[in-house]
Amino acid sequence: MVGAIAAFLALFWLITLALRLPLWPEAISQNAALFVSGARTTLYLTLVSGVIGLVVGIALGLWKMSSNRVLAAPASFIVWVVRGTPLYVQLLFANYALPVLFPPFGSLLTWADSWPFLEVGSVFVAAVFALSLNVAAYNAEVVRGGVLAVPRGQTEAARSLGLSGAQTMLTVVLPQALRLSLPALVNNIVALLKDSSLAATIAVTELTRIADQVRSSTFQPIPALAVAACVYLALTTVLTLFTDQLEKRVRIASR
Repeated sequence: MVGAIAAFLALFWLITLALRLPLWPEAISQNAALFVSGARTTLYLTLVSGVIGLVVGIALGLWKMSSNRVLAAPASFIVWVVRGTPLYVQLLFANYALPVLFPPFGSLLTWADSWPFLEVGSVFVAAVFALSLNVAAYNAEVVRGGVLAVPRGQTEAARSLGLSGAQTMLTVVLPQALRLSLPALVNNIVALLKDSSLAATIAVTELTRIADQVRSSTFQPIPALAVAACVYLALTTVLTLFTDQLEKRVRIASR
């Protein structure tokens, strides 16, 4: 974790230096700090939404497999709706429609605008909600597949030792399922980083929105969009390196 934080801080520093090189047009070098700020917001969106989406996805996956229809039916409905609708629509719904349909969520967004430590306020919270729910729906199916891939004998052995159904799932089956599902789960995180670009549609000042602002103010679309593409590539490359290391560590620990 410390290594990942240090690597991304170093990456932001290198991006700032690279964008200030004379090979870039003046419009890009003058806005280097803006691009780095947008990249940080993109990373924050990815990490916060990814963690929430993992926890919610595990819960949805387990509830969907539950024999209790009170849990299984809502979980299946949520996964069906989220996977069957575009993320773009979900972002718009979370920012414009959900606060009206569910006033407590609207109050949360209003309150978020007063948070001194969160510059983007309510739109950031709405984006996190939509992105988290979206990736959670896909994680739910991944987790469900991982649970089904665990040999049935593991469950039977745990139950024969006196463990309850919940204890068997949480202490025996789920850890193995998460290990089997890890490649797909980390792939969802990398995809989430790129999908976070859609948050620009609700005015989150992430990397894509910064690039579009620079494009519209300088009338130089090629450099602005090229910089955004290069920064996304750098972010996904560093993130992939750490997720690959995580997979290797899990494989070694499971031997």
